[in-house]
Amino acid sequence: MTASQIRAVPRAARAAVAALFLTNGALWANVVPRYPEIKAELGLSNAVLGTAIAAFPLGALLAGLFAAPAIARFRSSRIAALGIVLLALATLLIPVAPGWVALAAVMFVVGALDAVIDVAQNAHGLRVQRLYGRSIVNSFHGVWSIGAVLGGLMGSAAAGLRVPLLVHLAVSAVLFSAVAVIAYRFLLPGPEDAEREPAAGAPVARRRLGGTALRLLAALGVLAACGSLVEDAGASWGAIYLRDELAAGAAVAGLAFVALQVAMTAGRLLGDRVVDRFGQRAVVRAGGALAAAGMGVALAFPSIGTALAGFALAGLGVAVVVPAAMHAADELPGLPAGVGLTVVSWLLRVGFLLSPPLVGLIADASSLRVGLLSIVLAGLLMIAFAGVLHPRRRPAAV
Repeated sequence: MTASQIRAVPRAARAAVAALFLTNGALWANVVPRYPEIKAELGLSNAVLGTAIAAFPLGALLAGLFAAPAIARFRSSRIAALGIVLLALATLLIPVAPGWVALAAVMFVVGALDAVIDVAQNAHGLRVQRLYGRSIVNSFHGVWSIGAVLGGLMGSAAAGLRVPLLVHLAVSAVLFSAVAVIAYRFLLPGPEDAEREPAAGAPVARRRLGGTALRLLAALGVLAACGSLVEDAGASWGAIYLRDELAAGAAVAGLAFVALQVAMTAGRLLGDRVVDRFGQRAVVRAGGALAAAGMGVALAFPSIGTALAGFALAGLGVAVVVPAAMHAADELPGLPAGVGLTVVSWLLRVGFLLSPPLVGLIADASSLRVGLLSIVLAGLLMIAFAGVLHPRRRPAAV
């Protein structure tokens, strides 16, 4: 194999992993703008819809525990690519759900599949990163956000054109399943630790779990949960807020999720450069202030324009908080290797689990406008807990 052919292997694998992240983001985002239609078809209240949606993160919480052994047995490439196909098929059950219990069951299955796929695609992305010898994982998450925006636009357009939900999701399933199957051919072969072989003889440091590490880990978990709460609020309730309380049309209502994801995508693509310059601590504090102020003003002066701007500012504000919390957790002294990242990832999904029913209950007791104050609260908590993150550090020479 020539030198150019050797270099082509990680480039092709990187493109394939990016394609998997894109499909993973786009598949579920196709469903989100059609929540108002699902709610109306099944005659659900805000609280009941929120409870059904909460089955998604519940399935993710439980299935995430089985991701590692599944990857060890079948390899991350197979789990990620073939999991996308199964996820696409599972979304086709949503339009035929006869009631909220069946809808919750489908959400549970979709959430379980999504959690395993998420771990697998990140694991394979880290394999490719080792071949590059530099950080590229953030770019994959940026591509996921691009996929989410693409899916959100597809869902909004389908809603505006009154395309039947089953037809819409069938087209989405076929399209993105094909992308995943093609991408599978270009993923890395061999065992999961193949790229670690040159360092196989290096000693492995063992660390003990300390009280300080536990407290820091809890604080990082709060930060990650704040990021997930804001993201979920836009996904689960943005379209419903614009349609039910601001009288927006179906296509315009779906743009709440799109606005949040577009801003989050921009923040993630620029995040590495900004964090290198100002540090995680300052960037997350500024992001928390931006999310709280932007959404606070939008809720104080409700209109379609201010709502879309508020969701966009919230998405931009939380763009780097989850990667920052995960990075800091993975470097915590006093924890066994990998434990910090695993715990924060689990707490992140707790935020996704609690957010839908919490906002739904508040909305039914008062209004969805009051329920969305949870975004303002999340921004304030980010400001309060950002002190556990890294301050500015001098960038390493490249």
